[in-house]
Amino acid sequence: MTHFAIICPAVTGHLNPMFALGRELQRRGHRVTFIGVLDAQSTTLAAGLEFRAIAESEYPLGAMPKLSAQLGELSGLPALRHAFSDFQQWNAVLLRDAPGAIQEAGVEALLVDQVIPVRETLAEFLDMPLIEVCNALILNPDDTIPPFFTTWSYNPAGWARLRNLAAYLLFGRIAGPIEKVNEEYRRQWKLPLHSSSNERFSPLAIVSQQPAEFEFPRKTLPDYFHFTGPYHDSTGRVSVDFPYEKLTGQPLIYASMGTIQNRLVEVFHTIASACVGLDAQLVISLGGSGSPESLQGLPGNPLVVGYAPQLELLKKATLTITHAGMNTTLECLTNGVPMVAIPITHDQPGVAARITWTGAGELVPLSQLSVPRLRGAIQQVLTQESYKKNATRLQEAIRRAGGVSRAADIPLLSLSENFCHC
Repeated sequence: MTHFAIICPAVTGHLNPMFALGRELQRRGHRVTFIGVLDAQSTTLAAGLEFRAIAESEYPLGAMPKLSAQLGELSGLPALRHAFSDFQQWNAVLLRDAPGAIQEAGVEALLVDQVIPVRETLAEFLDMPLIEVCNALILNPDDTIPPFFTTWSYNPAGWARLRNLAAYLLFGRIAGPIEKVNEEYRRQWKLPLHSSSNERFSPLAIVSQQPAEFEFPRKTLPDYFHFTGPYHDSTGRVSVDFPYEKLTGQPLIYASMGTIQNRLVEVFHTIASACVGLDAQLVISLGGSGSPESLQGLPGNPLVVGYAPQLELLKKATLTITHAGMNTTLECLTNGVPMVAIPITHDQPGVAARITWTGAGELVPLSQLSVPRLRGAIQQVLTQESYKKNATRLQEAIRRAGGVSRAADIPLLSLSENFCHC
């Protein structure tokens, strides 16, 4: 038996897949402890995993909802900068508090979300095996791949690579303060400073919940990088009441802007207006950003709920209008549901770019969002069979990828080959 520690941001889009992976490892007889802030405790315990709190003074109970509310009112690069400003503090306290919590818990191996920039420093200091988990878009460097925060499609031309490099330089400036924190701790812990970006990644195993078919062509990934497909399930998720009796039997359009970037109320008004007159029923999930009563009187009288049982509704959906969060996108594709994407920030533009590149949907940039533009995209995806066919093609790719079972195989195999803990 191996004792794994899970470390990831305490937000739904990262917790849900990590918990699914943790439960699969637990089912196989291993021990799994989540290391994080107090706001993740109740959901961790509901998922059946162990919990260890860190950073209790900086992140008391209720801190994460406040941060999410602030972030939910922003979009684009301002939202990215705001998130990285908060993330700088989180990574600093993670390096300060996590080693003690991990050692006290008796952890033997680390499962760390790839979005945690200090993951390799933490593992190196603890002298523990590190398995990276890509819950968001892959961050491994490749100048042929557009940065995750852009809606640029893949293009191997020289000018496109120069464009990508310029954008990566911009991102480097935004992320610079976090790297300074990383370097400070490496000096303090007498670890050699990183000389290249590749040294920040696990040398053991990296797993991604994308299927390979939902990624731009990459030629520089290490041979221990694995596309496993998504690892999500409904176990441990909070039960959500939903008025199924109000579904009309018409084709269902499900609209969700996620659980963080969901406070741009005008987006919901635009979605409702764009669906007026369609032979379909629109269901809007607010993702906790407000009460349904706050959006009464929307055009077309859509069914509005505070939260929705997303996995269940996607089994009934004909189309999803989404912020292009990775989890919602993969859950749509798991059910063969095409999408219209309205990305807000973080990796959502990059996910939306892959939705259009694979032909599984259309993209409407937030800066160009209007009722006519969105209505046109919705009608195009609803009426052209290619979108459904491509979503179904990716659904089959997800089935072949192996999912959570294969994702759990990889760390166990890596540890047995390199450390003999399993």
